[in-house]
Amino acid sequence: MTQSIQALKIHPEDNVYVALTELQPHQPIKADNETLEVSEVIPPKQKFTPMTLQPGHYVRMYGVTVGEVTKEIPAGGLLSRANLKHKAEDFAALEQKYQWDAPDVSAWQGKTFNGYHRDDGTVGTANHWIFVPMVFCENKNIQVLRDALNKTLGYEPTTPYRNYAEHLADMIRKGASVEDLAAAELETSDYLANQAAKRLFPNIDGVQFLTHNIGCGGTRKDANSLCGLLAGYITSPNVAGATVLALGCENAELQTLKKEIEKRAPQLSKPVLIYEQQKCASEKDMITSAIRETLIHLEKANQINRKPASLEKLLIGTECGASDGFSGISANPTIGACVDRLIALGGGAILSEFPELCGVEQSLVNRCVTPEVANDFIQIMRDYAAQAKAVGSGFDMNPSPGNIRDGLITDAIKSAGAAKKGGTSPIVDVVDYPEKITTTSGLNLFCTPGNDLESTTAMAGAGANLILFSTGLGTPTGNPITPTLKISTNNTLSTTHSEIIDFNTGPIITGEQTVDEMGGKLLDLCIATASGEYTPSTVRMGQNDFLPWKRGVSL
Repeated sequence: MTQSIQALKIHPEDNVYVALTELQPHQPIKADNETLEVSEVIPPKQKFTPMTLQPGHYVRMYGVTVGEVTKEIPAGGLLSRANLKHKAEDFAALEQKYQWDAPDVSAWQGKTFNGYHRDDGTVGTANHWIFVPMVFCENKNIQVLRDALNKTLGYEPTTPYRNYAEHLADMIRKGASVEDLAAAELETSDYLANQAAKRLFPNIDGVQFLTHNIGCGGTRKDANSLCGLLAGYITSPNVAGATVLALGCENAELQTLKKEIEKRAPQLSKPVLIYEQQKCASEKDMITSAIRETLIHLEKANQINRKPASLEKLLIGTECGASDGFSGISANPTIGACVDRLIALGGGAILSEFPELCGVEQSLVNRCVTPEVANDFIQIMRDYAAQAKAVGSGFDMNPSPGNIRDGLITDAIKSAGAAKKGGTSPIVDVVDYPEKITTTSGLNLFCTPGNDLESTTAMAGAGANLILFSTGLGTPTGNPITPTLKISTNNTLSTTHSEIIDFNTGPIITGEQTVDEMGGKLLDLCIATASGEYTPSTVRMGQNDFLPWKRGVSL
């Protein structure tokens, strides 16, 4: 792709183009090796057809069917919800063995990252202590512990905006005029350095306080899934230890949590402090005991240092949120190129968000290493789709209004671009929520909703020690225990939302860089982040999102 190209045909079999810049009607447009015209204004990220399409015709992008025409679209006309509806291809069993052309990874051979080595052989990219409630009834006590410990230990989030508000308040106390207040500027230079210097335990990256709204009153399946998710967080390589608060009568029982921990880590050696409120002498007794004993174990956990580890110890979760019409062209393929390199080096990756794989199932089935793995994927996808239809919904309802406005008109269009995060490597396993990823070398399909928070929460619980998250419109989503890198699809977002973006793939759209080049640079950033040398924007901002999936229909 060169700088002068104004529109892109993604796959040779496609019958639509993507506008890379605003296109004006009846003016020559350079699109790959062709010169075209459009019949109306085509905004950036939107799609147009070079030929007339009649109702019933199928629209193809990324080499697959992504929609069915409902109203005639003239040559050079804009595709929209007014003339296109969701249409996806069917899928069937694996028929032949997949042959992978792995990328050249000679530049990364022998490279390591500096991580936290755990007794079970896993390696963390961070070193957190977590406070976990078994049920929403304990959220208040989690908040009490947060208030008691965050500032005391030096982990209280101190954003530049808080400093700015305090500065303005001080000016008001001193009688500043409205004009003086309007002229006051935000200072951001040294607040992060000052915050890090306050930590009592410098080798503890964070003390995280998780809260949620389930654990009782719902189905037993939801309660058991919560126990599995919490066990995943406790046993995560990014966690040094945990303090667990239970009420004592909830559906999410401690005995279930212990079984789930045992299933994931039979020889768990890290400390797990458990307090059951109904068995304590008083709330005061529980809280003071939790504070005292946690501090004792934090001092021990602080003694661990980062040490070199093979890139085989990285398991990267992939996510896209607030996606746009460039997501499947720039950021998602770049993530795919990055994880392909990591997998070629012996590492692993996770492709989740099953409602956003609708329409590309067959291509994923064809990449599965065995018929059994393929059949597991087929079964989970069909069951999930059936559950959505049973409540009057469907995968076709996945795209948000923002997605649609920015060119992701149908779920199949969104899915075909979203699946690019998974690269091209063989699929080694299919895992259902909230289980642990056990095949950590290769690409795993992991069943989660498309909801950003539910999906990232799930992947961290499944063992991801790093997450790559693409966005075209801008979303601040992060995770309490797993460093999350935000990848912009376009230059404008990288400029206007620079505070939440770590890596910009906009140069792919402008023709200045290729996906292959950007994929290598992103892997370098992953290594730096895993080593603690780069702090992601989500970590800097204290964006610690935690949202368990209640196993109903969530798209």
